Amino acid sequence: MKKYVMGNSAIALGAMAAGVNLVAGYPGTPSSEIIETIAAEKHDGVYIEWSVNEKAALEVAASAAYSGARAMVTMKQVGLNVASDPLMSLAYVGVKGGMVIVAADDPGPISSQTEQDTRRFADFCRIPVFDPASPEEAYEMIQDAFACSEKYQTPVLFRPTTRVCHAYASVDVTEETTPKAYEGFEKNAAKWVIFPRLSYASHGMIEKRNVQIGDDFSDYRFNTAEGATSAKTVVASGVSYAYAREFLKNHSEVRLVRVATAYPLPERFLSEVLRNTEEVLCLEELSPYIEEQLLKLAGKYHLPVTVRGKLDGMVPHNGELSTNLIAGILCDYLGIEAPTRAADLSDAPALPVRPPVLCAGCPHRASFYAVKQALKGKKSYFCGDIGCYTLGNAMPLDMVDTCLCMGAGITMAQGFHHVDPEAVAVAFVGDSTFFASGLTGVVNAVFNQANMILCVLDNSTTAMTGHQPHPGTGRNMMGNVVDKVNIRKVLEGIGLQEIVETDPLDYQASVEAVRHCASLPGVKAILFQSPCVAITKPTGKCTVSEKCIQCRKCIREIGCPALVTVDGKVTIDKNLCTGCGLCSQICPVGAIMNE
Repeated sequence: MKKYVMGNSAIALGAMAAGVNLVAGYPGTPSSEIIETIAAEKHDGVYIEWSVNEKAALEVAASAAYSGARAMVTMKQVGLNVASDPLMSLAYVGVKGGMVIVAADDPGPISSQTEQDTRRFADFCRIPVFDPASPEEAYEMIQDAFACSEKYQTPVLFRPTTRVCHAYASVDVTEETTPKAYEGFEKNAAKWVIFPRLSYASHGMIEKRNVQIGDDFSDYRFNTAEGATSAKTVVASGVSYAYAREFLKNHSEVRLVRVATAYPLPERFLSEVLRNTEEVLCLEELSPYIEEQLLKLAGKYHLPVTVRGKLDGMVPHNGELSTNLIAGILCDYLGIEAPTRAADLSDAPALPVRPPVLCAGCPHRASFYAVKQALKGKKSYFCGDIGCYTLGNAMPLDMVDTCLCMGAGITMAQGFHHVDPEAVAVAFVGDSTFFASGLTGVVNAVFNQANMILCVLDNSTTAMTGHQPHPGTGRNMMGNVVDKVNIRKVLEGIGLQEIVETDPLDYQASVEAVRHCASLPGVKAILFQSPCVAITKPTGKCTVSEKCIQCRKCIREIGCPALVTVDGKVTIDKNLCTGCGLCSQICPVGAIMNE
């Protein structure tokens, strides 16, 4: 039957059509909806989980694949870094059932730290990678990826990019799906226990096998050449192919080649393309991976062909490609005049600037403000982390001095202490990130006797990526109520002697908690506990009375989007206000009150 679905949903439905037995992952935009879709569908016989991090997810899935089951792991591109330790070894050990690792790349980057290219990772790991161009292709291609994985007994990477993940399309899907029947794990230490001797033999096998996979990929149905041979050829991959095809539908004199499997390279297919053209333009997001491979092929076969793209500046290295951008590039390449816009937009007003900001009533704002006020006048380092609370870097809070990767704030605070012992080192981490990658940093701090304040911003959810459950929420993706992992008890078990719990929306109590911890040596923790406003849906409102002296301290110091000026006077936008009361607690004349 036909379904109008998001690309991530198409991947999920395709995996179910392929008979997937187990799905594990860690939430990260643009990949999060894959597991959410499977949870929303009828999935009898399919186990799903949000794992504590990507490494854990990959290892859970690996044992399922060892047993002959079909397993899928989901993450975003930077999550692949976390999973890389087991993945590198798994590439050598191999699998029995099909195993697909979906690592969604984020050109832009729109919601990530980097513009990392998973195709490079596939080459590094020496495992195949599939690169869909649309939701329809993603549905079919994920099934091909499982088949490829089982045929060659190797994990396979699947690399949708943001526009494929979040685009919508009508997809023909299988109405009834059945998880694969599998035999179970067969003990064989010579196969499943990695040793140097096994790795040596496996490496040689992998390099020979990849030649065969590349040859298979030369006949793969999604590696296509459209149009007759021509002097100028366009080679595209992923969503760039969809953009190029849209423009070139009126230019049949140009050959359009799609590469859906960047590694192992379909060498026979692409070398034939190069033999029958004079010039090639490569359209691909992120790195010039295919462009570099074509240059190698041209050299290997001594072909007199010019390869153009990112390396000669015709295609930008950074950011997303788009239909308009590719249309301009193709016009330059073909030497034709750019098409005239259907409408004259020269007089259109500029789009409004909408910087990201913490939600009105967000407890993180209160936590940051309390720390800022408590440590005013003291030399301090504020180490941030990945999540909503990264937005604490924005003015007027200005409370995130560093943000590197998940969990790094905790360990970086220790580094600042060791090189500047007189300063106060503070690390902010969310509750989900604490479980995902914060624990080792806390252990390191206690073991190495750091002097720092750990601020756990516990809002009872994984807010940044869509409110997924985590070990501290008391439920899992299978719908089971489970024992909450208590952050305080975890910290006590690690060895922290001073742990203070406070509600960040109680301003004075929070300030006192920070001052108290700053006066003590060693590793201290403050648990700022208040649920995310998006899950509690508070209905209270605040209002500004006639006592207001228009000092604008509320606007200048906390930056809540509900605090605005109308006709020069401070007022509160009732559509945004949640009644958290932080502004009323800092007003010097008590002019703000809860209704």
